[in-house]
Amino acid sequence: MTPVINIVDDDRLARESLKWLAESAHLSVREFDCGQTFLDHFDDNAPGCVVLDVRMPDINGMELYARLKASGASTPVIIVTGHADVAMAVRAMKAGAYDFVEKPYNDALMLELLQSALACDRDNREHQVKVNTIRQRIDRLTPREHEVMSYVLRSRQNKVIAAELGISIKTVELHRANLMAKMHATSPTELVRLAMLAGVDQERSD
Repeated sequence: MTPVINIVDDDRLARESLKWLAESAHLSVREFDCGQTFLDHFDDNAPGCVVLDVRMPDINGMELYARLKASGASTPVIIVTGHADVAMAVRAMKAGAYDFVEKPYNDALMLELLQSALACDRDNREHQVKVNTIRQRIDRLTPREHEVMSYVLRSRQNKVIAAELGISIKTVELHRANLMAKMHATSPTELVRLAMLAGVDQERSD
């Protein structure tokens, strides 16, 4: 799916100028003249980034950004203003905005920022696909395989796992081989790496 730069600005000339800049680099653009129209059409599952102007009549950029964050959106957001406001910039960055730009901006720097935001979004989405795949593998483990994995993640030897679970070492070896195969892990170290990517707490995984 082609990534799209969503420009949200009530200033038509500003929108058209930024659109021309983006399209000069063969980037796709969608324009919105107010925050509500943008919200009505926004899909966080679609790749891209968002450029929000701070001063808008219906929903200002900071409020719009707050609504995006509250909805769980992860698309990178660049906030633009024609008024110098350091405090606002600090709030935006602390809240997780990708960047904050003051008008008038340098076209070359803005274009570089747009491309950087799109690259960040692409990397984040690729990472999330990996995380989701690992979590799906974990979900396919049997309850006993989950138990054995929790011990493997804490570097417990097979004989220790067998004693604590009250099963034979051979049975532990079987469960361990099955879970490693299901997790596509070639070593305990690889299993730990996958668990960390999936957000599994090694100390509390059992």
